Amino acid sequence: MTRMARPPVRALMTVASLLLGAVPGYASIGPTPTSAAELQLGLERLNVLASVLFIAAHPDDEDTALLAQLARGRLARTVYLSITRGDGGQNLIGTEQGEELGIIRTQELLEARRRDGAEQLFTRAIDFGYTKSVDEALEVWGRDEILGDVVRLVRRLRPDVIIMRFPGDGRGGHGHHTASAVLALEAFDAAADAGRFAEQLGAPEHLAPWRAKRLLWDASRFFGDPDPGSAGVTVDVGGYQPLLGESFTEIAARSRSQHRSQGFGSAGSRGEQLGRLEHRLGEPATADLFDGIDTSWSRIAGGEVVGARVSEALRAFDPRRPAAVVPILVAAYRATRGLGSDPWLERKRAELREVIRQACGLWLEAIADRELAAPGQPLRITYGAVNRSDLELRIERIRSPFGYTVLESPSPLLANRPFQSAVESTVPAGYPISQPYWLEQAPAPGRYRVDDPSLIGAPERLGVRAAFTVNVAGLELDFELPVLVRRTDPTLGEIYRAFAVAPPLSIEVASEPLVFPDTQPRRFEVRLEGGGAKTSGMLRVEVPAGFRVVPESSRFELAADSVSSAAFEITPPDAPSSGVARVTATLDGGGTVDTGRRVIDHSHIPTQVWFPTAESRLVRVELERRGETVGYIMGPGDEVPEALRQVGYQVSLLSDPDLATADLDGYDAIVVGVRAYNARPAVLEHNQRLLEYVRGGGTLVVQYQTVSRRDDEFESIAPYPMQLGRRRVSVEDAPVTMLEPESPLLVSPNRLTAADFDGWHQERGLYFAEQWDPRFVPLLSSNDPGEPEARGGLLVANYGKGVYIFTGYSFFRELPAGVPGALRLFVNLISARQ
Repeated sequence: MTRMARPPVRALMTVASLLLGAVPGYASIGPTPTSAAELQLGLERLNVLASVLFIAAHPDDEDTALLAQLARGRLARTVYLSITRGDGGQNLIGTEQGEELGIIRTQELLEARRRDGAEQLFTRAIDFGYTKSVDEALEVWGRDEILGDVVRLVRRLRPDVIIMRFPGDGRGGHGHHTASAVLALEAFDAAADAGRFAEQLGAPEHLAPWRAKRLLWDASRFFGDPDPGSAGVTVDVGGYQPLLGESFTEIAARSRSQHRSQGFGSAGSRGEQLGRLEHRLGEPATADLFDGIDTSWSRIAGGEVVGARVSEALRAFDPRRPAAVVPILVAAYRATRGLGSDPWLERKRAELREVIRQACGLWLEAIADRELAAPGQPLRITYGAVNRSDLELRIERIRSPFGYTVLESPSPLLANRPFQSAVESTVPAGYPISQPYWLEQAPAPGRYRVDDPSLIGAPERLGVRAAFTVNVAGLELDFELPVLVRRTDPTLGEIYRAFAVAPPLSIEVASEPLVFPDTQPRRFEVRLEGGGAKTSGMLRVEVPAGFRVVPESSRFELAADSVSSAAFEITPPDAPSSGVARVTATLDGGGTVDTGRRVIDHSHIPTQVWFPTAESRLVRVELERRGETVGYIMGPGDEVPEALRQVGYQVSLLSDPDLATADLDGYDAIVVGVRAYNARPAVLEHNQRLLEYVRGGGTLVVQYQTVSRRDDEFESIAPYPMQLGRRRVSVEDAPVTMLEPESPLLVSPNRLTAADFDGWHQERGLYFAEQWDPRFVPLLSSNDPGEPEARGGLLVANYGKGVYIFTGYSFFRELPAGVPGALRLFVNLISARQ
């Protein structure tokens, strides 16, 4: 076929625009079908040039009903900026913590946005756990660095309106919450000041100062009554979107229910639900959020002609023949030429491309023949397309993910006739590994290191992508899409996951610390898993000073996709010490590998693969234990049992039937995991059996449980009255006082000192008891700065022949991290009757 004499307009769906969620069609893993109703919404959105930036602290802090009303109702570009990725929280669906929990919550937010229609961004701040202090939050994060991130994103997005979720006066409770408001308020003016963060205005970003029209506070009922006499506007977030057949609050419930790691499943509501947005900075609104803001194409000089074309397409839209409006949309796209460089043009061109694709029913895919491949390894990618319209379309080019052109000559796309081309290729040497970009480097204290400023804010790097250039009525449109892997599950049907570039092998070591309670050597096992090609080399383990490893190196040879292992022996020093054992494979063909491979697989998010550094923490601790057997009642996200095995206990996980019928008397101690009473009804149902175990001479250690809305729900978990509360000590190095320093639980078998409370992680404790019967004895007290002491974190009571212990101290964090003093104290607790 010959090209048209008039050069076609080319439009590239750029990585930058996709990072900001400009094109929803290929945002999720796997093709996303578009109904005629959603297509009509997309057409209507083309004529709305309004934008809102919503700012809060964590995943799950967003007001999903407001986001849905703005994105699905007002059709404004709506973006949620979460200051953190929630990596310091807790996990109700698995054992992932820290970086892995951050990966999960990032994906949960993306799933939430796919439902409420908003977009998702982040700063580089790390969620370091609960704090009551806004000053601590800003100090740990680095106030100027994270403020710079917020300013950068305001300048990049150029929002008309900014909304902050939390007030800046401390009513948000969590220090991170208040800090997010402080950052929003300061960024409002800083983003407009060319003297602030001036480096963003030059290369490579070339941003410009930007002042939003106004900043408001989302004064929801969560914070009590609105401030009397304050200016602001009211929004009905319970409104109905007839094209989708749902209210915004129903959409919001589906969105919020994606926060499964938080246990935030929500029920939809219907009917009027008024929300109040209170004015804080800028020009006040009197009747509407967008008062005084031109949200039409008139805000761009000459843009009225584009708006007129879009309006024409809306009038002509027939849900049974959506492709009939494509020529009009192509004319609208052409009309954007010569309108200058307003950022709205890039945004609307991206939306136009996607609406054109949807109206044509154009299916595009790039399917790899394997889930992982390393640089230098072969890969087969099958490129497919289907034109499900009566328009004449033509594939002009297909660009592989590795930069070369796949299609040698243009190919017509006839109506409903599939196109397919399978191409053998090789992943180029040096091609980047598919790693979450914020985890590529060790973090700075309080924030992730990201060298590429264009990535700051992005929820994720888009990974391995191919591109189709399709000619639609003489207009060449470039569509980028992820390279996927597709399989058919016998029960679930078609399943997609993203193809990933991986190292040539993975080095798997124990994620839990290797604890040495004495000077005896311990076995250190390394598991190697090969990629798609034969690999060989030398394996080495580097240990910290004072530790010794034998042998110093080990030869390995791996066939393609095979598994092997190597064993080393590590001897600790005589004195307490700790450090990290790092494993490196030096390959015979050149290069080194020092990473493992973790797969995070939960049904509500796309499968995630990441490659953490192959290292294990080594802990030499002076520790004596008593007893041999521990029965453990698992709570959600619980990793304490493995920590107890590390110090020599035989740990049995007690199932719900075990709680009902098993002989419990054979255990030297029984431990109840965090939130087990909340998450497992059988624990509360059979609690009397646990108390009888104590009465007969056993030791029961109950870790923290959250307070129920029913005040009486947990009244019976203890042998004597005890009221749980929400008191917590958030400063991990807050002083701890031993109230009964000669208590057997503090001296035997390990005599504790103040040094045993050094080096704790993230917090001292949470959900301490508030009131208790005099037969309970508090053993420790602690408090955050400026607060009264909290004595309800460790209570002990004799009951019959046994001992009942309640603790809110954060052993669930400290023991898996191998904190020596926490190990010594917990061993004392479970040794109470030995």
